[in-house]
Amino acid sequence: MSIATSSRTVLVTGSAKRLGREIALVLAAAGWRVAVHYRGSRDEAVATAADCARLTPGAAAFAADLGDESAVRGLLPRVIAELGAVDAVVNSASTFEHDSAASFSFAAMDKHLRSNTGAAILLAQALHTHVVARQATGAVVNMLDQKLWNQNPDFFSYTLSKAALEAANTMLALALAPQVRVVGVAPGLTITSHMLSDEKFEALHKLSPLGRSSSAADVASAVKFALENSSITGTTLLVDGGQHLMKFDRDFSLM
Repeated sequence: MSIATSSRTVLVTGSAKRLGREIALVLAAAGWRVAVHYRGSRDEAVATAADCARLTPGAAAFAADLGDESAVRGLLPRVIAELGAVDAVVNSASTFEHDSAASFSFAAMDKHLRSNTGAAILLAQALHTHVVARQATGAVVNMLDQKLWNQNPDFFSYTLSKAALEAANTMLALALAPQVRVVGVAPGLTITSHMLSDEKFEALHKLSPLGRSSSAADVASAVKFALENSSITGTTLLVDGGQHLMKFDRDFSLM
């Protein structure tokens, strides 16, 4: 179930900046036309789309709130209307807000499940409908997290949403076959945040059996591989330098 090497189009959610942008650029360099999704980062999304278009013409930016079901359901049809047939979806966007077992609430859980889990499932569903109508094939890559294999209690609702998405990987791979493959990619500590100093990030990044965790380029390369390898479905590629093999009692950002 390989995807044709010409005129391939991929929707990458959350690709205006950070890791999503790196994924978009690597795919554009490999010949994919990229639909750059964003929620509020319009200027960054337009810039990413322009950078992608210089690599493979046809990239464009699309806004949608992934916590809004109607907006999610309308996203792929908008991409199809502007760019034509779509072959793949990379669900990279994530809500990542701190809560704990003590501060957990239905509101926090609902917010994370909507954007991190529900949106990814709806986009996979939409891609399947689209490729079946075209008598074609497609692929979905869901961005997960190595902490699912190395759990700690921090970011409680976020982790629940990613655990649900990992389970959905298996169910979607079964439900959408043979037309659509579904693959997870789980990075380790990859990009720093406002919660980490540069020095702290560098120290934490080295905490792995290989002496380094994943880089953005490593993760983007794994996404490209998952999209283009026709024999992979219903599994997850852990791209973390082996961090999932080590025990961490706290999330990296709180260590």
